[in-house]
Amino acid sequence: MPTIKSFPNFFSQTNPQILQNIKTVTDYLTQKYHAKCYIVGGAVRDRLLGYECKDYDIECFGITIDDFETAMDHLGAQGVGKSFFVYKYHDLDISLPRTEQKVSKGHRGFEVSLATEEKEASRRRDFTINALMYDIQDEHILDFWDGLKDLKNKMLRVVDEKSFVEDSLRVLRAMQFAARFGFKVEEKSCRLCQSISLDDLPKERVFREFEKMFMSKYLHYGLYYLFGLGIGQQLFDVQIEKNTFIMLSRVLQKSQKNFVEKLRPYYFIFICKEHFSIDIKELLDRLRAPKSYYKKVAESPAPNNVTISFIANLSLKEGIIEYVGNYHRDVITMAKKLNVWDKPFDRGVTPSELMAEGFSGKALGDELQRRTEEKIKDISLKSLKEK
Repeated sequence: MPTIKSFPNFFSQTNPQILQNIKTVTDYLTQKYHAKCYIVGGAVRDRLLGYECKDYDIECFGITIDDFETAMDHLGAQGVGKSFFVYKYHDLDISLPRTEQKVSKGHRGFEVSLATEEKEASRRRDFTINALMYDIQDEHILDFWDGLKDLKNKMLRVVDEKSFVEDSLRVLRAMQFAARFGFKVEEKSCRLCQSISLDDLPKERVFREFEKMFMSKYLHYGLYYLFGLGIGQQLFDVQIEKNTFIMLSRVLQKSQKNFVEKLRPYYFIFICKEHFSIDIKELLDRLRAPKSYYKKVAESPAPNNVTISFIANLSLKEGIIEYVGNYHRDVITMAKKLNVWDKPFDRGVTPSELMAEGFSGKALGDELQRRTEEKIKDISLKSLKEK
């Protein structure tokens, strides 16, 4: 029997428009077809953790495939995975409960069957915290796998070992969930992840899981499980020494408070790149990272020697707020001293002023460079005298 937790105010923080869409779908399915509707997956987990819920999945029991498809057609829902019985209605994913069995290689190599019972359907979930179900009509949560207990204990634990190993992407999901929520991977589940080959990972989805980790609050957890689950070794042939791990963990934790939100995707790799035994561009290639990562991470120098010259030259075109090394305390201090945090360095002269002096072409560029270097040198000398 499942654990049942009453939760009458489950939708109290839901966007009114999303809530209206949920009501439209569930009212029609329950009244017309007497279906039983549940909110499943991450929305239940996030609501219990106090996070804002935006992506809602509705699973419908007690309705035939034909009636379900007729109902989706009536509602104007679009089939986004018909072989998996999944439809999209505005921002909602609506599906029939299913079981999945691996029959061939690849992320899509599953044979799907209709499930008739809640526990049977929830068994296909990866971790217990993602297998919780919210009964919309009766306003309570169903928990077949002790997911509520694991949420309380901040633990990631595999639901079903047999189904878990059939999808290698779940190893990466363990890493990014740990980083997002600050959860530990239960020891037995950790060993299971380590035993799974990542050779058949869908390349187009690898970066998506890493990006979720890069955007997370607990980056030191992401670092730990990147190596603790064998992901770094399998995907990048990279390992890390204990002392290096401890050092990077401290930097990731301490730097978090200085992160600029729009640069958040880049900090993890930028901070760690010099300590990985793989060339950063090769790592980005293997991740299939967007071009912005090459510019922000690969082409930006590390803040190892933060001088007036270093910061001034970095800010010739834009403020240090655009430099991904801006989490560093010395960078912040120097940028504010030079007044280049959110605006370019003042060279003391503009190209138009030099043109008025008669400079043009290559000579214009050379003179601008000379005067810029002169201005930086003057500021550096002045700073030394002040000390």
